[in-house]
Amino acid sequence: MIDPYGRNITYLRLSVTELCDLRCRYCMPAEGVCKKRHEDMLTEDEMVGAVRAAARLGITKVRVTGGEPLVKPNILSICRRVSHVPGIRETVLTTNALRLKDMAVQLREAGVKRVNISLDTLNPDKYAYITRRGRLEDALEGIRAALSAGFEKVKINAVLIGGFNDGEVPALAELTRAWPVDVRFIELMPMPGSEEFGAEAYMPCSEVPKKLPEAVPEDKHDGVARLYRLPGALGSVGLISPLSSHFCAECNRIRLTADGHLKPCLHSAEEISIRGLDEDGVLEAMKKAIAMKPRQHGALSAKEKSFSAREMNRVGG
Repeated sequence: MIDPYGRNITYLRLSVTELCDLRCRYCMPAEGVCKKRHEDMLTEDEMVGAVRAAARLGITKVRVTGGEPLVKPNILSICRRVSHVPGIRETVLTTNALRLKDMAVQLREAGVKRVNISLDTLNPDKYAYITRRGRLEDALEGIRAALSAGFEKVKINAVLIGGFNDGEVPALAELTRAWPVDVRFIELMPMPGSEEFGAEAYMPCSEVPKKLPEAVPEDKHDGVARLYRLPGALGSVGLISPLSSHFCAECNRIRLTADGHLKPCLHSAEEISIRGLDEDGVLEAMKKAIAMKPRQHGALSAKEKSFSAREMNRVGG
C-alpha cells in the first residue's frame, strides 16, 4: 500500500511482548515494566491475524520484536505461523541473544531467516552496567549459536553512546573481520525513559568513519543503513542516523505493539487500536494507520525528545 507521500509500505514490526530479561538504560526502567493482564495483550491468534491483514495490503516482511521476544513462551509458534502467512517473504527477529544458545536452531526451523542482535559493548563490566543485569559471555554465546544455526544473515546492532562506547567503535567494527556478521551503529534516540543520558551521549554516526580510517564506503545501502567495509571483512559496517540525517523519506514500515496498537511513526504519539477487531477490521485500521504516516518525524536531539508516548521496549525495538 502506498502512503500519502508515495512510500510503499512493505514492512511490519510486530512486538510480541513488553517484557525483557534485561533492563537496558536507554530502553526501559530499572524496575522493568508493570505486567499487564493477559486479556490486555494481543493473543497469538490476533497477532497472526494482524499479519494476514498486513499481507493483504502488500506487507512482505515482518520483524518480530519486544521487549525481548525470546521470553515469550510461544515465540516459536508465533514465528512459525507468521512465516507461513501467504505473501510474507521474510520473517526476521531482533533479540539480545541471551537465549539464542538454546533457541537458535529452533528459530531457524520455525522460519526465521535473519536475526539482529543488540550488543553495545565488548567490555563485561560495561555490558553489566548498560543492561543492569546481563552477562556479556551469554550474549557472545548466543551470537556464536546464531552463526552455527544457518541464518541467512546475522547483524549486530550497537547504539552509539558518547562517553560510554565511543572508544569501542574499532573493536565492535572488528567483529566483521572475526565473524561473518554485519555491524550496525545506531544513533541514540531520545525516547521516553532515556533521561539519564545528557547531551554528550548523542554521538552522530558521522564520527564512526573517523574512527575507522581503513573503512571503504560501499556504493549501496542496506535499507536505511549507509554501508562501509573494512579490508578483508566478512561483513559490512552500517550507519543508521535517525537524528543527524533522518531517513523518513525511505520509511516503509508500520508498527504493531504487543497490546494491540498500530503506530504509523515511531516518534509520534498517534496510535490506532486493533483490539477486538476481526481480520477485515484490522485491515481497515492498517489502511488508516498508513494514511496517517507523517512526512517525517519531529526534530530529535538531546533537548528535543521523541513525541512517542512509550518507552522503546513498549514500542517494539
